[in-house]
Amino acid sequence: MSTRIDDRQVFSLREVAESIRRTIARRYTSSFWVRAEMIRLNHYQHSGHCYPDLVQKENGKVVAQLRAVLWATDFKRIDKIFSKTTGETLSDGIHILFRGSLSFDPNYGLTVQIHDIDPVFSLGELEREKAATISQLKEEGLFSRNKTIEMPLLPKRLAVISVASSKGYADFIQLLTTKLHDYQPDHMLFPSLLQGEKAAVNIIGQLNKIEKIAHHFDLVVIVRGGGGDVGLAAYNNYDLARTVATFPIPVLTGIGHATNLTVTEMVAHTHAVTPSDLADIIAVKIIGFVRSLKAAADALARVSRITVANRQVLLRHYDSLLNLSGRTLTFAGQLLKMTFSDFNRRAVSLIHQSFRDIYQEKFRLQSNTGAILLNEKREASYIEKQFKLSVPACLESGKHNLAGLEKNLDLLRPEAVLRRGYSLSFYRNKVLTDARLLVAGDTIETRLANGTFIAEVKEINQ
Repeated sequence: MSTRIDDRQVFSLREVAESIRRTIARRYTSSFWVRAEMIRLNHYQHSGHCYPDLVQKENGKVVAQLRAVLWATDFKRIDKIFSKTTGETLSDGIHILFRGSLSFDPNYGLTVQIHDIDPVFSLGELEREKAATISQLKEEGLFSRNKTIEMPLLPKRLAVISVASSKGYADFIQLLTTKLHDYQPDHMLFPSLLQGEKAAVNIIGQLNKIEKIAHHFDLVVIVRGGGGDVGLAAYNNYDLARTVATFPIPVLTGIGHATNLTVTEMVAHTHAVTPSDLADIIAVKIIGFVRSLKAAADALARVSRITVANRQVLLRHYDSLLNLSGRTLTFAGQLLKMTFSDFNRRAVSLIHQSFRDIYQEKFRLQSNTGAILLNEKREASYIEKQFKLSVPACLESGKHNLAGLEKNLDLLRPEAVLRRGYSLSFYRNKVLTDARLLVAGDTIETRLANGTFIAEVKEINQ
C-alpha cells in the first residue's frame, strides 16, 4: 500500500510494477497478430531460446521497438515451417507477421512472446520490396546501364566480392584454376557479408572501394553459396541494385539459386545460377580469346612461310625481267627515233598548209567587212527613228494611267471612306469585325469622319 511522506502519496516500486502487470493482464487477454521487422534474432544455442529485437521504421527512421521472446520449443516448430516454406531459416533483417501475447513481470519488465510466424507474409514483403526497387530503377533510366558496358576481350583482372570461407567462392576459384591451366586470371578478394541485414551495406562498401581503383580491374564478380528467397533479401535492396547498375565496369553475379532472380542479378551485366556457372562463363571468354590469338599466330606463320617462298620465286622472275627489259628498251629506242623523224616531217608539212589557209581567210574577211558594216549602220539608223517616235506616246499614256491610280487611291483612303457615311468600331483597341465577340454591357469606340464616340452594347443581333 502507498504511504504518505510530507503530505505526498508515495508508492513502492513493486506496487507500481504490480499495477502495470494487472493493467496489462486485464487489457491484453488474448494473443494478436503484429507486423514488424526483426533486425536481430538473438538465438542462444545453449538454451535454444531467442530474444528478437523488433522495430518499425518510417522513412528510414525507427519509430517503435520492442524486445520479444521466442521459447526454444516454439522456435523449433516455427523455424521448421518457415524453412520449408521459404527455403531459409529465421534470420536477422527480415519482415515478419507474428502472433504474440503481451505480459509484464516486475523483475523482467515488458515481454512480447511470439507464438507463431506467418512465412507467406515474409515472402510477400520481399516481393513488394523487389517490385518497388525495379520500378524506381526503370523510372530513373538505370535498370540496363551496366549491361551496355562492353565486356573486355580478355577479362584477366577480377575483383571478387565474397567470403574467403564461402563454398561458392571456393568453387569459383577452383573451376577457374582447373579450366585455365596455362592462363590464370589475377583476382583480388574483397570480403563482405553476403546475407542478413548488413549484407547490402557491406557489399556497397566494397563496391565503392573497387570503384576508386576500377582501372586496375576488368570485371567485378559477386559470388556466394545457395540460399532461399529470404536469405537473398539484401540483393533486392535499392541502394545495392543502383550501385551495381551504375558501376563503371561490368559486374557479374553468381549467388547460388536457380529461380526468382533478385534485382541485383537483373541489373548486373551478366548473371549465372551458381558461382561455378559464372566461372565457366569467364573461362570460356578467356579460352576463346586465347584460341583466337593462337589461330591468328598460326595464320601469320603460314603467311610468313608463303612470303618466303614467293620471295624466292620473285627473285628468279626479277633476273629474267631485267634481261628482257634491257632488250625491250633498246628496241623501243630505235622505234622512237624512227617515229620522231616521221612526226617531224609531217609537222612541217601541216604548218605550211596552215599558213596558206590563214592568208586566204584574211583576204576573204577584208573583202566582206565593208559591206557588213554599211548594212549594220542602216539598221541602227532605222531603229533610232522608231524609238524617237514611240517614246513620247508611251510617256503620255503612263501619265494618264498614273492619274487614274491616284484618284482611286484617294477614294480608298480611310478618311474618304468615313466621309461617305461609313464608320470604324474598336473593341479592346482592336478593329471590331465580328459581333459574336461582344456581350451585353461591353464598351466600344466608334470613329466617324469627324470625331469618335463611346457606346455601350445593349443588344446583339446575329
